[in-house]
Amino acid sequence: MKTWKQITSLILAALFFVLLDLAIWLLFTRRCVSTFGNAYAAKAIEPADYLPFAEDSGVVKIEAEDKLTGELPVLDGAAALLPVYASVFHALYPEGACVFENGSYTPESRMQYRNTRGAYEAIVDGDADMIFCAGPSREQAAYAEERGVDLVYVPIGKEAFVFLVNEKNPVDSLTQQQIRDIYAGKITNWRDVGGANRLIAPLQRNEGSGSQTRFLKFMGDTPVKHGPLAVFGASIGFSFRYYVSGITKVPGVKLLRVDGVAPTPDNIQNGTYPLTGEFYAVYRRDDPNPNIQRILEFLLSESGQRLILESGYVPIS
Repeated sequence: MKTWKQITSLILAALFFVLLDLAIWLLFTRRCVSTFGNAYAAKAIEPADYLPFAEDSGVVKIEAEDKLTGELPVLDGAAALLPVYASVFHALYPEGACVFENGSYTPESRMQYRNTRGAYEAIVDGDADMIFCAGPSREQAAYAEERGVDLVYVPIGKEAFVFLVNEKNPVDSLTQQQIRDIYAGKITNWRDVGGANRLIAPLQRNEGSGSQTRFLKFMGDTPVKHGPLAVFGASIGFSFRYYVSGITKVPGVKLLRVDGVAPTPDNIQNGTYPLTGEFYAVYRRDDPNPNIQRILEFLLSESGQRLILESGYVPIS
């Protein structure tokens, strides 16, 4: 009888911890993973959806007058800009240059997808010849400097850095200072910015991602408070406009106005949205391949800027 009581107690204890883990997953972990975590980032972009030359691909099908010949540069870049550089590849490269098998690009493919951190390492290490990204983090810039690599950043388009909340959140607009105060831990309840009486759960992205780098630039000298997430709070997060509204199409999300201005393409183009920034085609200054300049000429041409517009972004000119 005593043995059965001990076994029963062990089973109940195990069941308690299983239920506890499940509750933590449902209330805490899942919210971070499903919307802003690494698992979400991995699932949000499917390279197969933006394959150059595929009939049902999401790339913009603009054909350049002359395809590239000779040594073909390896293109790589950020998840948010995959539609852009996949479309560039479609426009300029011969069809056999992209090799995609078993859900990923093969090593010999001239098109790759390593995301921001991997792309910056690849351009420095010589595994990529041109990458499409937002500006580098301090660590990424230092990685290039330590290895004596001089990177050239050519602006090719504009995009809005946005903050987002659940669509049911009554708050539609925040000032830049209010956002900084939220992430600094000075504002902790939505009622202090015109919302409901709920704790604010400020979420961040993984270190080295393009959006996290842009967030830290936005915060400037304001220290970010890394406290525990409010499990029963209402979240605020950040990303880039088209990544949320055009690529991943995350349901139930609302983009906030900042200083009263919405992140629309018109407001990005005319500069009234305050968190507008450029994204770049990046290459090594010592790269002698003439095709690098041919790609840049195309990107800044009327056709290239139309490609960026039709990919969902705002042209640089």
